[in-house]
Amino acid sequence: MTGIKYAWSALGGDPSLLARVATVPRRGTLQARLPVRELARACVGACALAAAELGARRAGAAEVREVLVDDGAVATAFSSERQVLIDGRAPVSFAPLSRFWRTADGWVRTHANYPHHRSRLLGALGLREDASVEDVAARIAERRAVETEEAVYGAGGLAVALRSPAEWAAHGQAAEVAARPLVERGRLDAAPPRVFPPLGSAAAPLLPAAGLRVLDLTRVLAGPVATRTLALLGADVLRLDAPWLPELPDQHADTGFGKRSATLDLTADRAAFEELLGSADVVVTGYRPGALDRFGLSPEALAERRPGLVVAQVSAWGGYGPWGGRRGFDSLVQVATGIAEIEGSAERPGALPAQALDHGTGYLLAAGVLRALTEQSYEGGGRFVRLALARTARWLMAEAEPGPEAGEPYAGPDAWLAGTDSALGRLRYARPPLSFTGGPSDWARPPVPWGSDPARWGSAPAR
Repeated sequence: MTGIKYAWSALGGDPSLLARVATVPRRGTLQARLPVRELARACVGACALAAAELGARRAGAAEVREVLVDDGAVATAFSSERQVLIDGRAPVSFAPLSRFWRTADGWVRTHANYPHHRSRLLGALGLREDASVEDVAARIAERRAVETEEAVYGAGGLAVALRSPAEWAAHGQAAEVAARPLVERGRLDAAPPRVFPPLGSAAAPLLPAAGLRVLDLTRVLAGPVATRTLALLGADVLRLDAPWLPELPDQHADTGFGKRSATLDLTADRAAFEELLGSADVVVTGYRPGALDRFGLSPEALAERRPGLVVAQVSAWGGYGPWGGRRGFDSLVQVATGIAEIEGSAERPGALPAQALDHGTGYLLAAGVLRALTEQSYEGGGRFVRLALARTARWLMAEAEPGPEAGEPYAGPDAWLAGTDSALGRLRYARPPLSFTGGPSDWARPPVPWGSDPARWGSAPAR
């Protein structure tokens, strides 16, 4: 329970509620040198407890429902992007140019899954668009790792030099990250307490987030995991993307459960966005810090137009320090912080058994939203919640405690997989890991094709 206690405290939760949480340990889940299993268990457990707490508050119940955290369900969910099958086809996790490369003095990792990131990488290296893996390897081998990192970032691409834990600790960004709490939380305004329709009434079914409207302005994994979780709990989640930035199809199939997906130009269609914002309860953003501010989407600007709003933000490095404005992904944060060295060998850097920084941060972000909603029902006030993958990495490396191998052996993910038909085809997918008495066992709807829904809400508002 140590990890769940740490996460729950970071979320501002009542410590007495931890007695409502039970765990089912399983040997062999998320095996790594670092305590990945403990971190994953804690993030899911804290999120499930936050959901049960909000449900009890809305139902007027005297006691919070019991929460069960099963290591098997958690391990399967933390690899959900690898578990999904579309008409029997396995997903494409990383593009050919997203990988480790040897440099003149070490290693660098690049991320080029999106076409525009691939183009920027090749441009920074002085290579043509049709360059091969061998061409890139030869060019990077001539350069120093940090030189490559800076050149690619300068061109708007993504590359990070491999650092040891000690090298990262000496970096200015590491110091900034260490000075922040795991979950940054605060008020945005003095709006009156939130009044929910009581759960179980004609206006709302028995789900903690029923009737809540969530604008999902996220990409890649941590943010979409958070909003996928809010959709599981009954929220009306509308994901909005720029028409010219399509999501990767396999990634969308994994993280689109329970949501609707629309495209919207925040400049040309501003009136449509403001109409959506006017009845939103939560806005979740996952772009690099400051990227959406020019559209008037900073937490303060949003709350000014929609008092009482909850704004949740996730980024790779945090919105502060020398890397505060940089793009990033789980794989790159692992490389920068020393995780890749710890999990690697003398011959080659390694990686965690799952994109645990993304998934863990995603569940914590959802938990932060749920806790903010609960607090609003007592105290009022618009709220912000901020998390960073790099801060979650610090928890994993410096603050999480490994636990003993215990329980029955993990026999693989099959017991926690399900199948459904969808407009994308026949899907196999990881079932949600949140489990509490009376809670949902699955999403209400499968993912839809990217951008196929109108940019409007699909349910009546909760307030």
